[in-house]
Amino acid sequence: MSPFHRPPQFNWWVGNRAFTLFVVRELTSVFVAAYAVLALLLLRNLALGRDAYEAYLRWLVTPGMVAFHIVALVAALYHSTTWFALSPKAMVVRIGGRRVPPRVVVSANYLAWIIVSVIVAVIVLRA
Repeated sequence: MSPFHRPPQFNWWVGNRAFTLFVVRELTSVFVAAYAVLALLLLRNLALGRDAYEAYLRWLVTPGMVAFHIVALVAALYHSTTWFALSPKAMVVRIGGRRVPPRVVVSANYLAWIIVSVIVAVIVLRA
């Protein structure tokens, strides 16, 4: 490292709103990953039998886990909506050599989200 290069401080992102929102968005992925681990544990306990599955379900309704689910939901919603807002910058869609307007790309993402959510809700509520 160059003697003239000062390493960044731990909180380098706090002074700029855009950087703060970026770091918060990235940190929300930790909750999304933790929720995925909970889903895998659910499958594991389901495979272990009825007693393990019911014990896991009882653990999921404890106050701490309910609070975690609420925080994870808020984190996932924030993560998703901010990604949808960024998607026109991350993937430039061209049709016939012309760029599709960013609002169309964002709207298509939200439409797909709604459609998939309805399909999942129908499957879950029928079971």
